[in-house]
Amino acid sequence: MAVNRVPVLKRCRSLGMDPIFLGIDKKSNRQLKRSNRKMSEYGLQLREKQKAKFIYGVLEKPFRNYYKKAKQMNGMTGENLMVLLESRLDNVVFRMGFARTRREARQIVDHKHVMVNGKQINIPSYIVKAGDVVEIKEKHKSSPRYKGILEVTGGRLVPGWLEVEAENLKGTVKELPARDAIDVPVDEMLIVELYSK
Repeated sequence: MAVNRVPVLKRCRSLGMDPIFLGIDKKSNRQLKRSNRKMSEYGLQLREKQKAKFIYGVLEKPFRNYYKKAKQMNGMTGENLMVLLESRLDNVVFRMGFARTRREARQIVDHKHVMVNGKQINIPSYIVKAGDVVEIKEKHKSSPRYKGILEVTGGRLVPGWLEVEAENLKGTVKELPARDAIDVPVDEMLIVELYSK
């Protein structure tokens, strides 16, 4: 399995985005020294795709598969793509506040700590559906790790499409998110333009 070892703050700086979208509160003091070159249209499109892949922790091949799936669904391809990415199990665990970052959420899912509708799921890319109940396994609920996580994520706003019982480490997906409920700084239309060439 490929592992992304790029320093997070460095990558955020090169993509021109705030690390807060990854659940990281650090800020980089360094400035990106770029000559005043105007970025080409292709460059802009590529950067938006790289941003989306980096935020959700998805590599190129699965990302392209999400795009193909989004294209086959009803409605706008770009919006469908963002909804698919947002519905990934690791992202839902992060949004519910059971992990500090999406990378940590992915690890929690990988280590078989998460149950969906009473079944253990250890696939971070599992797509949740409306009405799914996501919870941390009973034997892990009392671990100090989750106490620490809840202290950090307690003030984080839970999106309206999720319902969370933080003290029970349990949450429900009320509905799939609409595009305006996804607060990710990505212009999905540029990604669609890039792939439709």
